[in-house]
Amino acid sequence: MVLFLWYNINNLKIMFFKPKSTLGVDLGSGGVKLVELHQQKGRPVLFTYGYTTGAIDMQEVATVVNLSVEHAGIKKQLTPSAKSPLKDESSAFSQENIDKYATLLKSVYKSARCTAKEAIVSLPVSAIFHAVVTMPKMAKKEEFAGVLRAEVQKLLPRPLEELSLDYQVLPGPAEAKSQRVLVNAVSRSLVAFYSRVFNKVGLRLESLEPESAALSRALIGRDQNITMLVDMGARRTNFFIVDKGIPVTHHSIEIGGSRASDLLRGVLQIDSKFTEQIKYDLSEFLSHDQLQSITSQKFIEIITPFIDPIIREIKYSFDLYLSQIGNEGRRPEKVILTGGAAQLPFIAQYISDTFQMKSYVGDPWARAVYQEGLKPVLGQIGSRMAVAIGLALRNMV
Repeated sequence: MVLFLWYNINNLKIMFFKPKSTLGVDLGSGGVKLVELHQQKGRPVLFTYGYTTGAIDMQEVATVVNLSVEHAGIKKQLTPSAKSPLKDESSAFSQENIDKYATLLKSVYKSARCTAKEAIVSLPVSAIFHAVVTMPKMAKKEEFAGVLRAEVQKLLPRPLEELSLDYQVLPGPAEAKSQRVLVNAVSRSLVAFYSRVFNKVGLRLESLEPESAALSRALIGRDQNITMLVDMGARRTNFFIVDKGIPVTHHSIEIGGSRASDLLRGVLQIDSKFTEQIKYDLSEFLSHDQLQSITSQKFIEIITPFIDPIIREIKYSFDLYLSQIGNEGRRPEKVILTGGAAQLPFIAQYISDTFQMKSYVGDPWARAVYQEGLKPVLGQIGSRMAVAIGLALRNMV
């Protein structure tokens, strides 16, 4: 396991007073990523960060309680994996796994010299039931809660009593007789597992939050336009449609940056341990204007098996969402890319040309203050740290 971290040794005022701090922790298939922000003069300031480069199988633990719904809010249909968990919960949530993840998390936490004692942690897409439910408006909260639970139970792959439920009423016309409610639910057993991992490290689990909410906070903020977030992880790519600042749909496909790495490795005949650095170097080298016209088409041809499924999913998600009642005639504003593979050259431009709309790699550090000299380093790792940054921003923006 390799750790890369940075610690702000100039922030010596921590010795004299304790600023408000928030620790965001992203436990994904690409490893542990954490960011600690301190609030100073009303602004979030980067205090420290750390991450591992070795893959972990937290994503596989999450599939035990797979609650994802294919194109949630569009199709009320469960994915096969949601009906057939891959392995038994008792083995996935064993003391052995708790010890393993706690040891890994603690090593990153200590190496980065974090000070925060409470953490906000991400929930993988596959571990969340996510849907938009349409129901009549009701004056009494008791009636609303009862009807909502009844509607949600019809869609769930397991009893509601086994899940923690969270909901948000979406904005709509005041005169409408119905309302749309965004629902997120997560297994209580998974919440307990996360709590035990963090307790073992000596941290209190302040809250668990979907990756989509963290990414939206870091990359979109208060923008009210329809935006597609494409998170290209190591093993999976997640697609989120964000409307009026709220992630209203999500979908995931089993293709990620490791596939792009395999394709590059095969063409360039390089050792796997050099692949990530090669991807970054290629992005820097091929970004020069004089090289783009020569190399862009050839490079896209090399990674076609990686990029084509992503293009199809973006189109499919937009088509379905914009065909819903109330969304007809609306136009998506942009596609924002994040995740390790988002740094590959020409992908953003290829998506932009395909859909005739703005597409770019998001900058999750834009809402935080940091030392100017760190900009090149933070720019290089920003995409893989976006979820952790969004989590850390939760109590500050």
